[in-house]
Amino acid sequence: MKWKRVLLCVTVFSLLGGSLLFADSVNEKIRVLINGKEAADGGYLIDGTTYVPVREAGGIARWDSNNKRVTVIKPNVHIFLFKGDTVFGNVNVGKLKFNVFSQVDSLTADVAAVKVTITNPNGQVKDIQSQELTTQKDNFWFRTYDFTYDFNRAGKYQVGFHIKENANSNYVLVAEKIITALNN
Repeated sequence: MKWKRVLLCVTVFSLLGGSLLFADSVNEKIRVLINGKEAADGGYLIDGTTYVPVREAGGIARWDSNNKRVTVIKPNVHIFLFKGDTVFGNVNVGKLKFNVFSQVDSLTADVAAVKVTITNPNGQVKDIQSQELTTQKDNFWFRTYDFTYDFNRAGKYQVGFHIKENANSNYVLVAEKIITALNN
């Protein structure tokens, strides 16, 4: 009688262990890097296909439960940096007065507002300018006022262009431009 219990336990644990090993090989958690930054939620490799949470790719993600459909809103945005009438990309460490010109096209849905930010190498974000949109267009230009910023150390600074779907939602980053601050 005792050997039957042992055989039953061995069989159950073998099946359970085999099932867990099989499930792990079919559904594997993976690291995902987007433009060199690791996605917080990562992704999954399932039966040879990679799945990544759509919000990790950037843009506004809308879930339509009735139609079982996800829509991503991410317009094309080209960012230009101006010091006076001169376009620039790299700067010397120190204060600089400049403005940001953003050309937006292929905007496929209405958005409530736009915002431009700058992030220093330590990750501290400063708003440059935001604006509510009163008219909706699929393409437009947005130029900030002149803004003085202290590039207080060498490194990479990110200028970000954000959109906001409605008054109750958060801003979502849809484009970025890197400014490299160099020591004199």
